[in-house]
Amino acid sequence: MRSQKDKLPKPEWLKIRLNMGEDFLQVNRMINDLTLHTVCQEARCPNIYECWTNRTATFMIAGDVCTRRCGFCAVSKGEPKPLDPFEPRNVATAVRTLNLQHAVITGVNRDDHTDGGAAHWAETIRTVRQSSPDCKIEVLIPDFEGNWEALEMVLDARPDVLNHNTETVPRLYHRVRPHARYREWTLEMLHRSAQRRDAEQRGMLTKSGVMVGLGETTAEIIETMRDLRAVDCDILTIGQYLQPAERRLPVERYYTPEEFAEFKRIGLEMGFRYVESGPLVRSSYHAHEHKPENAPKLTDSVPTLVQLTRSQTSV
Repeated sequence: MRSQKDKLPKPEWLKIRLNMGEDFLQVNRMINDLTLHTVCQEARCPNIYECWTNRTATFMIAGDVCTRRCGFCAVSKGEPKPLDPFEPRNVATAVRTLNLQHAVITGVNRDDHTDGGAAHWAETIRTVRQSSPDCKIEVLIPDFEGNWEALEMVLDARPDVLNHNTETVPRLYHRVRPHARYREWTLEMLHRSAQRRDAEQRGMLTKSGVMVGLGETTAEIIETMRDLRAVDCDILTIGQYLQPAERRLPVERYYTPEEFAEFKRIGLEMGFRYVESGPLVRSSYHAHEHKPENAPKLTDSVPTLVQLTRSQTSV
């Protein structure tokens, strides 16, 4: 494991073009006026300038303090405030004001509630739906500590996309996500969501995301991708981990754009409907494009840019 003092220099392809035009400033003012939180700000997302300039934002509900202490996350940890009963209405107002066609809603872990905050999630989905009936709603939910009744509350509210991030490979869960459970909670949540979707013959998509650069091997990444397809996950995002603060886990390796392109090729071959794979890709990147009718088809024109042989699987 790399020490905090032995930092890797950032490669050229991780440079971000800043754009703080009027659209960016309008979204920023609206978020502040409605006392909302966004994961764009809290997680220090590198795509905030692009997304806000396009008048899109990922809303973060249930407060801005998380009850867990994951090694990669920039969100504040500690004792959270009570849930804000006006938050569902305020999120709905923001979605309507921005005239969003696809709203992404995420949130902190609220292990201080027996349902993990699931009822608050469901109320937010229903309120946004009532206010903006034509808007597609994507939710990036926590694992609710394996509380499947809590998951059912969220599914009862009928989101269009159910996202729960895997984050890393199972070998690294103890260090990266010490309170999470790879198979028992994460994969099982995606499996149950897909099963219910199929049983009800509805169009909901399931989604998950993985960070790379935390010490995993290429073989482990591909095996995690296989696990996600095995539970019928439809959409996969793969992005480079970037250390958000000194006390967070250091970057062990930077993957090249060519390697990310290869992960996308492999994922499409596995059967994912969408694979967003790139150095700056995050969970909600291009989320508004992820519709069943827009799913790309794997063709011979997709290049094989990196040969992922056994001899190249260590980082």
